[in-house]
Amino acid sequence: MKRVGLFIPCYVDQFYPNAGIATYQLLKKLGLDVTYPTGQTCCGQPMANSGFEHLTQNCNQLFVDNFAEFDYIVSPSGSCVLHIKEHLHTEKSAEKAAAIRTKVYELVEFLVDILKVKNLKAKFPHKVGLHQSCHGQRGLLLTQMSELVAPYFSKPQQLLAQVEGLELIDLKREDECCGFGGTFCIVEEAVSVKMGKDRVKDHQVNGAEYITGADMSCLMHMEGILKRENSKIKVLHIAEILNAG
Repeated sequence: MKRVGLFIPCYVDQFYPNAGIATYQLLKKLGLDVTYPTGQTCCGQPMANSGFEHLTQNCNQLFVDNFAEFDYIVSPSGSCVLHIKEHLHTEKSAEKAAAIRTKVYELVEFLVDILKVKNLKAKFPHKVGLHQSCHGQRGLLLTQMSELVAPYFSKPQQLLAQVEGLELIDLKREDECCGFGGTFCIVEEAVSVKMGKDRVKDHQVNGAEYITGADMSCLMHMEGILKRENSKIKVLHIAEILNAG
């Protein structure tokens, strides 16, 4: 049996542990040997995004130390996975770091591309809006970009279509950024908030009861806006929906 290392980003661990728990439970349901390395911490993405990638060496080495021996590394975060895929490097363990970059997967791509899941046996009888995060869509290619003249595909939709009772709503601008952008929401807070309000409104006017996606960071940003507007719409990581019922 292939061994899977569960990579849980800091903000999921601290603020949305249910997303991490759902990911673990879902992978176990699918018969995998899953381990959560307790020594893991930040992957270094916040520093790298702020122009301080040269300060991430300790984060990189710690990541290698925790995950080098697994066959696959799976995480419920497209942005963190993309960072590891493109930036993990360490002089001390260069070969191990290179190997990790080839076997780290965001949860949705792992379920679709590696496990080729066809029947999740999940149940979630609600109207759901799917948010396509920029890292997931444009970096990991989880969904085809609508601005391209190319055949459409959506890995998240493939999985949500297997959930009994779930009604996926149509959005007018399904590719639009929510405005979170990591440290962008701090240095450009006014622009970030306006983008988030526009993204949330698209879900509101089309009748969403829940907003889901593969990046809890984007959902966190939209959740803040929804709460300030006293909206009844809730956010849930896609792992929680795929694990429901």
